[in-house]
Amino acid sequence: MMRWSPVRPVRPGCPHRRLARLLARELPHGLLLGASTLRPWASANFVGARHLFPCSIGEEDAAVLRPLLQARLETIEWRLPGHIVADLAVEIADDGAGLRIEMLTVED
Repeated sequence: MMRWSPVRPVRPGCPHRRLARLLARELPHGLLLGASTLRPWASANFVGARHLFPCSIGEEDAAVLRPLLQARLETIEWRLPGHIVADLAVEIADDGAGLRIEMLTVED
C-alpha cells in the first residue's frame, strides 16, 4: 500500500552567495563586484535563477576586457551543490564604464 506524504521533497538552496564568492576569486585585479541581484527563472523543464553581477573597472577599457573575461569564465567548472551554471554572459554595462556578468543556474 502506498502512502502519500504531505512533506515536500527537499530542494537545494539558492547558490547566489556561493556563486558571488567563487566569481570574486576569478576576477582579474582591478575588477570589483558591485551589489548583485537575482531573479527566479523557470522553463517548462527547469527551475533556477538569473544572477546579475555588476563590475566596476579600474583603468582598463571595458570593450577590451569583456571578451577576455568571457573566455576565462566559460572555462571554469563552477562547483554549486544541487545546481549547474547553464549560461554565462559578460556584457558592457549601460553606462559603458563597467561590465555586467549574468549567470543562469538551474537545479540539478
